[in-house]
Amino acid sequence: MSDENDQKPDNDPQLAARIKGSARQIWLAGLGAYTKAEEDTGRLFERLVQEGEQLESKTRGVVGKQIKSVEDRVEGVRERATGTWDRLETMFDERVSGALRRLGIHRREEIEALERRIEVLESELKRLQQGTDDEE
Repeated sequence: MSDENDQKPDNDPQLAARIKGSARQIWLAGLGAYTKAEEDTGRLFERLVQEGEQLESKTRGVVGKQIKSVEDRVEGVRERATGTWDRLETMFDERVSGALRRLGIHRREEIEALERRIEVLESELKRLQQGTDDEE
């Protein structure tokens, strides 16, 4: 019976040592894989950060150019619109002035000039009247 016990795997010291050695190797391989993954993750993270910075700077440049282009276009449109508006305003003023002249309505400048002439004539008239009153 002792031969039977020696043949059982439970009692085989070599088998137990091999299993123990295999378990240790598996454990060590796991630790090595964990360490390697941790190192690779750190390098990968740093590389991703660098690539992100490069992409961000490229993107800023492209976006900056696009913004400048849009601003230039907007400025051009604004200048054209302002010029067009000024021309329309001038044309409108000329047409209104022409229509008012045809109706016999004078411009403000003409009326103000007439008012100044009237003031000068009134003061001259007063002076002349005072001169005739002094002679009497």
